Amino acid sequence: MSQRSNVAPSTIGVDFVEGGVVVEYLDGRDVFYHGPPKPVERTVKTPPGKEVHVLVTDPDGVEGVMTYINDRNTQAEILESTGVGRVMLEGDDEEVLFPGVTVSTTAYAIQVEAEPSVVDGRVFVFAEDEMSEHAYELVEAVD
Repeated sequence: MSQRSNVAPSTIGVDFVEGGVVVEYLDGRDVFYHGPPKPVERTVKTPPGKEVHVLVTDPDGVEGVMTYINDRNTQAEILESTGVGRVMLEGDDEEVLFPGVTVSTTAYAIQVEAEPSVVDGRVFVFAEDEMSEHAYELVEAVD
């Protein structure tokens, strides 16, 4: 396996549909994330071993940036052609993905924290593998 590096995301299309979220990659493909995302207050710790994708949208939810966390499978050229970014974390690393959104590692899990009052939009976290899919929206407070 070759060394993987961070890749900056580009702005991509987003569409909220019944049952989930559609992300429209720059190369014309669409990906459907099952939902609706569960509202979680400010922080989510994903189950260990999941592929974790973080989506930060504009206030209208029409476009946003998607970042894969610790993705070791996708080549940088593919990410760049789709508009998806990647952040690689090791040990107890922490990185700001977007103003108001921080990602860190905790044991074998990924933790995503959002400060909704700072983020000018919405923050979604998708954690999945072959067995299950989890979708979260980080919000100021859960009613």
